[in-house]
Amino acid sequence: MRSIILFDDPVIRLQLLPFTYTRPVAGIRCGIRTIAEKWSEWFQTDISYQTESYLAHRFPIKKSEDNLYINGALCPDASFLAAIEKLAPESVLLSKENEILAVRTSSTEWSPTEKPDKLVSQIYNEPVIIIRQIWDIFLNNGAQIKADFARITSSKKSEKITDPFTHCYNPENIFIEEGAVIKAAILNAENGPIYIGKNASIQEGATIQGPFAIGESSVLAQGAKIRPNTTVGPFCKVGGEVSNCVIFGYSNKGHDGYLGNSVLGEWCNLGANTNNSNLKNDHTAVKIHSYVTGKLESSGLLFCGLFMGDYSKAGISTMFNTGTVVGVSVNVFGAGFQSKHVPSFSWGGNAEGLTEYRFDKAVAVAKDTVNRRGVTFDESDENIMKQVFDQTQNQR
Repeated sequence: MRSIILFDDPVIRLQLLPFTYTRPVAGIRCGIRTIAEKWSEWFQTDISYQTESYLAHRFPIKKSEDNLYINGALCPDASFLAAIEKLAPESVLLSKENEILAVRTSSTEWSPTEKPDKLVSQIYNEPVIIIRQIWDIFLNNGAQIKADFARITSSKKSEKITDPFTHCYNPENIFIEEGAVIKAAILNAENGPIYIGKNASIQEGATIQGPFAIGESSVLAQGAKIRPNTTVGPFCKVGGEVSNCVIFGYSNKGHDGYLGNSVLGEWCNLGANTNNSNLKNDHTAVKIHSYVTGKLESSGLLFCGLFMGDYSKAGISTMFNTGTVVGVSVNVFGAGFQSKHVPSFSWGGNAEGLTEYRFDKAVAVAKDTVNRRGVTFDESDENIMKQVFDQTQNQR
C-alpha cells in the first residue's frame, strides 16, 4: 500500500519559523484547512510527516514499499494531483526552478537534502502554490478559502439560517455546518464565500465580508468586524476588527482592537485593545525579522502585520508595529510599541525590558491553557517546548 508523506523542505521550514518550531510545514493552516488536511482529503487517506526529529513523536512518519514524498509547503490542486498520480517509481517531480515537488521511491531513507540524481527527473511546468514565507500564509488565504470551500461544499448541503434578523448577501455562497448558531449578523458573500464550521457561534451584530472561514466551535463575538480573506481556525474566540488574517486554532482575540495582515499560531491570546500596525507611514516595504539571517529583511510588502508563535500572549493595550515577529511561549506587555522581534520564551516588553521566561513556569501556563479547553498537554508537548527553549537560547 502506498504511503503519502509530506516532507519539510529545510530551507522553507527555516523561513516559516516561528510556526514550524512546533509543527511540520504541512501543519500550517491556509484557507479553511491545514495543508496536511487538504492532502488527506484529496487522496482520501491518512498522511504522515517527514519533519524534525524532535517533532517526530507527535507527527510520526509511516513508510512502506511505495513511498510518495510531497513537499509539505505545497497546496494541492487537480492539475498537480494528476501529475503525481502519473509519477513512476524511483522518480522525482521538479518545478521549473528545479525545486523538489514530489518523489516516488521504495527507499525508506530518502531525504530532501539528497541530490535527486539517482531518480528519473520530470519537470512540472504548471504554476504551483507554495507557502515559502510566513506572509505567504495570509497572501494566499483568500484563494485557498475559495478552493477549500469548493471541495468541502461540492457534495454537502448547507444548514439553513433560521434567525430572522440575520441578513445575507449572495446566500448561495454561504455554507453552514451542523450545529452552528448565527444571530443578528450580516454575512456578505458577494466577493467570496463564507464558511461557518460545525458548532460555531456568530454573535449579535457581527459583520462578515467573504472570503471568510470560521472553524469548529469557534466564537465570533458581538459586534465583530471581519474583513475579507480571514480565517479563524477551530476552537477560537475572536472579536474587534480583523482583516486578512489567519488564526490557526485554539487562540483568542476576544476583545476590541485591530488585527490586520497577520498570522497567529495555536494557544495564543491577545489582551483587550491589543492592536497591530500593518502599513508604514511612509508607505515603504515592511521589514521583518528573518530566522535565516537573524536580521530585519524586506518583505517586499506594503501591508504586513503581526506573526505570533504558539503559546504566546499579549497583555491589554499591547501595540505591535508593522512586521513584528513574536516567537513561541512569549508573555509580552507594557507601554509603547513592542520590538520588531520578541524571541521565544521572553517575558516583558520594550519599555520594561525582556527577561527569560522560566521554562517550568512557561510549561505550567501552557498546561493550564490547554487543559482548560479539555485538551491534554502531555509529555510529547513538553518535550517539544523544551527543544524550542534550547534552540532559541541564543536569541534571548
